[in-house]
Amino acid sequence: MEFDKKDHDILNVLIDNARLSYRQIAKKVGVSVVTVLNRVKKLEKEGVIKNYSAVINYEKLGYDVSVIIQIRISKGKLFEVEQKIATNPNVSIVYDHTGNFDATIIAKFKNSKLMDSFLKKIQTYDFVERTETKLILNTLKEKQIKL
Repeated sequence: MEFDKKDHDILNVLIDNARLSYRQIAKKVGVSVVTVLNRVKKLEKEGVIKNYSAVINYEKLGYDVSVIIQIRISKGKLFEVEQKIATNPNVSIVYDHTGNFDATIIAKFKNSKLMDSFLKKIQTYDFVERTETKLILNTLKEKQIKL
């Protein structure tokens, strides 16, 4: 399926503020409300728009410890281990990738004791060979990219 400039413009408006009405989006993009409605439905159906959500400031909610955890996983059990880790409510992102490690996890915790407990737990999982944890000191940018 092909996407044109109008689709990109609609997506960029939604990236900025997904709470806008179809009428407000139409005005910003310069198309009719029906065009926005039809295109948004098409983008949802095609899986381009997967969900609508709020951007939360976790630090204001007491999540003061954010970490990047890299994991080396043995014996072809990457997907199995990643699925198990992904079920933890403190885990926000699970990537598998190339390089010296097989997976990268991004997680947020209310304190270092909870983080330590999580790390010790995943280190006991079968097929986890090694972990390396990096404490995130500051987040300079965390946004979706515009099209």
